[in-house]
Amino acid sequence: MKIEVYILYSVSANRYYIGYTKDLSNRIDLHVSGVFEKSFTSKYKDWEFFYSIECESIAQARRIEIHLKKMKSKKYLKNLKLYPEITEGLLEKYR
Repeated sequence: MKIEVYILYSVSANRYYIGYTKDLSNRIDLHVSGVFEKSFTSKYKDWEFFYSIECESIAQARRIEIHLKKMKSKKYLKNLKLYPEITEGLLEKYR
């Protein structure tokens, strides 16, 4: 089973959203279409895919999601794209 932690970015809000899912393309469509009423992502309509991490299990995905949210750092999220070793380290740490 493929589980992905994903990061979306909104240009208008200059904010990131972090979540995890089994079906990334469908999940992004749901966020963009505003299906999740009263959620953070429903406030903006310009969410775009930024980055994803393929995980081995839901438990691993949840731990990585929590780690990323606790970092509260745009720089850290940008560095995930620039430095693949950060992602590798997270996958190893939360194995």
